[in-house]
Amino acid sequence: MIDPESRIFHLHLVSDATGETLEAMAKAALVQFEGVEARKHLWPMIRTPTQMRRTMDFIAENPGLVLYTLVNEELRRVLTRRCSLLGIPHVSVLDPVIEGLGQFLGARARGLPGRQHEMDADYFERIDALHFTMAHDDGQLVKDLTTADIILVGVSRTSKTPTSIYLANKGFKTANVPFVPGVPLPPELDEPLAALIVGLTAAPERLVEIRANRLRAMRESPSTTYVDEAKVREEVLACRRLCAAHGWPVIDVTRRSIEETAAAIVKLYTMREAETAEAASEGGEPGTRD
Repeated sequence: MIDPESRIFHLHLVSDATGETLEAMAKAALVQFEGVEARKHLWPMIRTPTQMRRTMDFIAENPGLVLYTLVNEELRRVLTRRCSLLGIPHVSVLDPVIEGLGQFLGARARGLPGRQHEMDADYFERIDALHFTMAHDDGQLVKDLTTADIILVGVSRTSKTPTSIYLANKGFKTANVPFVPGVPLPPELDEPLAALIVGLTAAPERLVEIRANRLRAMRESPSTTYVDEAKVREEVLACRRLCAAHGWPVIDVTRRSIEETAAAIVKLYTMREAETAEAASEGGEPGTRD
């Protein structure tokens, strides 16, 4: 089912919900295999036998690996029976996890499609966090930082905005404030805040490359200070010193994806929350952070 010369194959992702879980798992798995190219076909919101039969007709014409997340037994039977007849490999990616949880909890899964996307309290918290984050992007509304969960501080082009949005989708109200040489940070950051404040930095040579590409894309003339490596190096060092002076943790994003940076921030946030809870239970003050 894979072309031996081009190493191209069809990958079908069949879901009774949005398919986001399948896409994420497929992406994570595919990066482990070099020299192959997957032509992905996403089949979301498959919830009736008719929809499933139409999907299987296309898969029959374009055979490849089928990954699926289906909780409805009838739909699973339609898919597995047809795939077996066609000799098409098929994998239910969540079964091992659900079975493991069921054995551990001594309970049976409810089998309801799309449960992770229900509009419950968590859903509306994420929407609220996203609205907050968009309103507090790039140093806006600094008077309102007291209600933030996380505040990112960093030099230009350290992915502050996309990281903030990613964190918002996880439910964290995230503000970001740019560090600009010669421009003081908002005085609100000198006040005691409940938010976790994290500095973002990157290798100067990488920043110069990103900034130069941005200027070319915007058809702007190069700024000597904005893309001068010596100046950028000074800028990064000044930002690091400021973070150190305030006791803010710093994350180097040079070789990190947005997801990896966000994961590191969430880890810091979780550790700080645990320290705060422990200190409260002991009647003391939370420990200082690195």
